[in-house]
Amino acid sequence: MTKLAVIYYSSTGHGTTMANKIADAATAAGAEVRVRHIAETRDPSTFAENPAWTANYEATKDLPAASGDEIVWADAVIFGSPTRFGNTAGPFQNFMDSLGGYWAKGELANKAYAAFTSSQTLHGGQETTLIGLYTSIMHFGGILVPPGYTDGLKFADGNPYGVSHVTGANNQDEIADATAAALEHLATRVVTIADKLSK
Repeated sequence: MTKLAVIYYSSTGHGTTMANKIADAATAAGAEVRVRHIAETRDPSTFAENPAWTANYEATKDLPAASGDEIVWADAVIFGSPTRFGNTAGPFQNFMDSLGGYWAKGELANKAYAAFTSSQTLHGGQETTLIGLYTSIMHFGGILVPPGYTDGLKFADGNPYGVSHVTGANNQDEIADATAAALEHLATRVVTIADKLSK
C-alpha cells in the first residue's frame, strides 16, 4: 500500500479544503494517507479581524502539525501552499527550510512529489509558485509527478504543473468542479506512480 503525506499550509482554509479532497481521492485509490498542516507562525491577534483565517486557525490548531518525519514515512508527498507574490507563503517556506537535516541524510530523495496552490486572481502567480516549489524538490532528489495533460479534464482546469484554486475578489470558499476533479486526478496519479516506483 502506497503511503501518501499531504503537507500544506493554509491561512483562510482553501488549502485545508484542497488537502482533504486530495486525501479522500488518494484513500479511494488505495493509499494510506496522512494529512498534516504546517503550523501557523503568525500570532492570532494579527488576523483576528479576518473571520476565514481565524476559523481555519481554530479548526486546525490542535491537529497534528507537519514535520519532516511524515516525508520520511511516505512514498509520495503532495505539498500545498497559497501563492504569496508568486511564491510559497512564509510559513510553508519556513517548513521547507527546516528540512536540511533530512536532506543531508538523503531521506527526502526518491519519492514521488506534486503540489497544489491557490491565489486570489487567475494570473496571481500559481504557476511560478508551483515551479519554485518543484525547484526545492529537485534539490531533494525527488521525482516530480505533475499532472501534465494526462487527462482531458486538465484542459478545463488548465494547469499542467499541479492544481490551483482561484478564490476571486470575494474570497470564495467553494472549490470549482474543474478544480475538484483536478485534485482527484492529481491524487490518483501520484498514488499510481508511487506504487509503480515502489515495485
